[in-house]
Amino acid sequence: MVDRSNLRLAILSILVFSLLATLVARLFYLQVVTGDEYRAAAANNTVREVVEPAVRGLILDQAGRPLVSNRTSIVVTVDRQVLKQEREGGAKVINRLAKILGVTPVSISERLLPCGTEGAPKPPICWNGSTYQSVPVARDVDPQTALTIMEKRSDFPGITAKLEAIREYSAPFGVNAAHILGYLGPVTENQLTEQEADATQRVAYDRFRKTDVVGRSGLENYYDDVLRGKPSVTTLEVDTSGQVTGTVDQKPAIAGSYLVSTIDAKLQSVVEGQLVAAVQRAQAQGYPGDSGAAVVVDVRNGQILAMASYPTYDPAIWIGGVTQKQYKALMKSDSLSSNATQGLFAPGSTYKVVSTAAAGKEGFSLYSDYSCPKNIKLGTQVFRNYESSAYGRIPLARALEVSCNTVFYGIADRMWDQAGGGDATRDSPDPIAEAAQMFGFGSRTGIDLPVESAGRIASRAFKVQNWEAKRDTWCENAVSGYPETRKTDPKLADYFTAIDKENCADGFRWREGDALNAAIGQGDTAVTPLQMAMAYAAIANGGKVYEPRLVKAVMGADGSVVEEMKPVVKSTVDVPKSTMTFLRNSLPGVTSNGSGETPFIGFPLDQIPIASKTGSAQVTGDKVSTSWFASYAPANKPKYAVVVMVTQGGTGSKTSGPSVRKIYEALFGVNGQSVNPARSVLVGGTPSKKLPVIRPDGTPVVPKGKDSGVVTAQSRDESRSRTE
Repeated sequence: MVDRSNLRLAILSILVFSLLATLVARLFYLQVVTGDEYRAAAANNTVREVVEPAVRGLILDQAGRPLVSNRTSIVVTVDRQVLKQEREGGAKVINRLAKILGVTPVSISERLLPCGTEGAPKPPICWNGSTYQSVPVARDVDPQTALTIMEKRSDFPGITAKLEAIREYSAPFGVNAAHILGYLGPVTENQLTEQEADATQRVAYDRFRKTDVVGRSGLENYYDDVLRGKPSVTTLEVDTSGQVTGTVDQKPAIAGSYLVSTIDAKLQSVVEGQLVAAVQRAQAQGYPGDSGAAVVVDVRNGQILAMASYPTYDPAIWIGGVTQKQYKALMKSDSLSSNATQGLFAPGSTYKVVSTAAAGKEGFSLYSDYSCPKNIKLGTQVFRNYESSAYGRIPLARALEVSCNTVFYGIADRMWDQAGGGDATRDSPDPIAEAAQMFGFGSRTGIDLPVESAGRIASRAFKVQNWEAKRDTWCENAVSGYPETRKTDPKLADYFTAIDKENCADGFRWREGDALNAAIGQGDTAVTPLQMAMAYAAIANGGKVYEPRLVKAVMGADGSVVEEMKPVVKSTVDVPKSTMTFLRNSLPGVTSNGSGETPFIGFPLDQIPIASKTGSAQVTGDKVSTSWFASYAPANKPKYAVVVMVTQGGTGSKTSGPSVRKIYEALFGVNGQSVNPARSVLVGGTPSKKLPVIRPDGTPVVPKGKDSGVVTAQSRDESRSRTE
């Protein structure tokens, strides 16, 4: 029989051994495996950071004029560590400060409460930063008030008045450029979360912090890491009671770099004004004219010299944060997104250059005559001319000049038939869609902005994609037969059911009508005005589709050149050279003797020939057509492409064309029949090839006199009121 005392001793020994083994393993894990992590955590419990953001870099136009700068503001801050040592937590100090600032004590106390604590208001009113960092409670304080606070330090312990840089949208010549420049806003939770997942960024001293303000759109966003610079970070040693016992480390701030944009402020002002004029011109004709865009690009390198979108907003409204009411107004007006880079619109007849390129590549004779009847009928559907009339048999060049739809219907019909017609497969040729891709349609241009639309090309491929996405819905409707509609309108329900039955069975087929609509920029095709400008620039330069650029260089605040952006060719229009020559020889006739003639009557076309194409793109429903005028000049030695578009604006010639003319007059210094480069809005009559000069104190050297773009506060406010 086993001795019970020995058994208990054995069990006890095993338990003790197990506990000791577990303890040793745990100590090994804590000290060896995760020792560094815990040591870092312990260190963090004894140090605190005080962060001051760096001065944000300026955004200059190509001549050195500040488009976005910084102004100096007197800011009053409160050191809560000092304040809590006062009686009643510094309540009397807060009362005195509130009185001298002309605010309520509650408004100051709310700003001192850490976000997330009980009773704290929502950001940005609450404090989202370090406990050991002074909290700003008032900005733009007048100097006399600041002086009083600093002189009476005994009455205001822990209160400091200091200078701080605040973002300012300088608006030379009253420019808006909101969709180009963008705005600043608080760092987002997503950005903080992404940073937390990156071990390198998580410990970097210039990492995002909850108090940071970052670029939220436009160039401010795309180049945020360049503009933001590196903050000043002071690491303080803190004891267990929270008292500061010393300074562990101090890193000075490094100012953000400057962006030298390709935009010319004086030209931008003209383009913005002419876009508004085009919208108003549409409205004067009785059309809604509800939105629009305009783009000016240097065809030789892809640099954007001006770009505007209507409606727009005042970028300065975001400084200090917008109210809920202001944000709702911005959303309601559809002004936050750019029509130039994000808006998608049917291109109408401006797209006929694509169809012409496809015809040349497919071996069609570009110098033969083609039939231009008033309309053509396919089955039960009639396809008509819109801007044009019946001209009989005319050369293809003349068809471009007068914008004859039926000529391009005929060419597209032959291409469709040669590809197999109704028996074609999904993989059959699609010449017009292939040419559109070469011009850059259907894909993002690559412009240096955070958001851009890719657009859509009407094609066999798109039909298949659309069918795959909608097939289930079509088939379900074909079976159900629209029961709700049938109760009130059986014939309409039958019509919808028949369409869905057809789409369910073979909605992927590229039909004859699809091909004809695609040839004149109708149907499913949708493009951005920027894409259209880059396509016409490619015609002008012989086939190079550049990536558009808004920034030409990054410079240090000391004037050093950090980086120069070189032109990038995204793709080339791979068609016979003779086809590009035909387009370049034909498009000037649109302006001198075609649909684009009217707005250029009296313009010195003999000195500055303009190549152009009008467009009046029809849209679904009862909406008015979209007005387009796409162009480049001089046609014999191209420099610039200019595109203006107005939604629900009517014809391209009457609505957009006059504004395109005014832009060219500003570019070339045209006054009546006189052409004088010295009158050009561009300094020296041409885009600047040199980078601006930045003085040692960080201020740029800008053109003198009337070219400086300096505006008064009154004129700036008047300009901003026009954009709201």
